[in-house]
Amino acid sequence: MAHHKSTIKRIRQTKKRTERNRYYRTRLKNISKAVRKAVEDNDRDEALKAFKVANKRIHAMVSKGFLKKRTASRKVSRLNILVNSMQVA
Repeated sequence: MAHHKSTIKRIRQTKKRTERNRYYRTRLKNISKAVRKAVEDNDRDEALKAFKVANKRIHAMVSKGFLKKRTASRKVSRLNILVNSMQVA
């Protein structure tokens, strides 16, 4: 166990950050999964609705500092390509 005040505080901070990051990581996976499932089910309207939500939430994660701007852009772009490929087929 830590004896210094600073290390005790660091442990507390790490726990908070870990919980927060786990929440956002899970949320990100579920958002992406919703879009992919709608595409897999070939439900165009649901896929577009899920993509719109995903786009908004992923960019919100950038403003919270969870994702970097380019990472978010890449993830949104890949989901967008997926949705667009479904529409053409």
